[in-house]
Amino acid sequence: MAFRFKDVFNNTQSALGADASQATATFQAHSQLADGFRSNVAIRQFSVGVDEPPALAGQDTAPNPVEYILAALGSCQEITYRLYADALGIPLNSVSVQLSGDVDLRGFFSVDSNVRPGYQHVRAEVFIDSPAPEADIARLKETVDRHCPVLDILRNPTPVELQLTRRVQQVAAE
Repeated sequence: MAFRFKDVFNNTQSALGADASQATATFQAHSQLADGFRSNVAIRQFSVGVDEPPALAGQDTAPNPVEYILAALGSCQEITYRLYADALGIPLNSVSVQLSGDVDLRGFFSVDSNVRPGYQHVRAEVFIDSPAPEADIARLKETVDRHCPVLDILRNPTPVELQLTRRVQQVAAE
């Protein structure tokens, strides 16, 4: 299947180079708070649960939002390794990522205004199985780290606009 990834890469790269107006992809998600801290998220045809662990007053029915950040980074690294290994002609038998992140809860619970509510630090170790020489592996890592979308999102400020819209439910007159 490696040839297919390289074909997808080359064909997409050529198409985007020929017509930059087609380069923007818009992704969407819709989230709705359900019981307690559980949210139901719709992404394309998928339904994803989000919850908090009992220590944070959740019911532990699904990963929490910051755990999904780790999952997003790990899976994006794996996909980017697969894509660029094939594009660069570097053999890659397998890739996996182990991640952990530290959140200082004083930021989330407004205990200390100097503590940010998000991750203080994220650590990831990428495990690859490849017979390629070390120089190729180093070139692959540098390329992946330069082109991994989720890594870019985490490392660089991304403009985010949050608009609040108030919906008031009307009570039927009796």
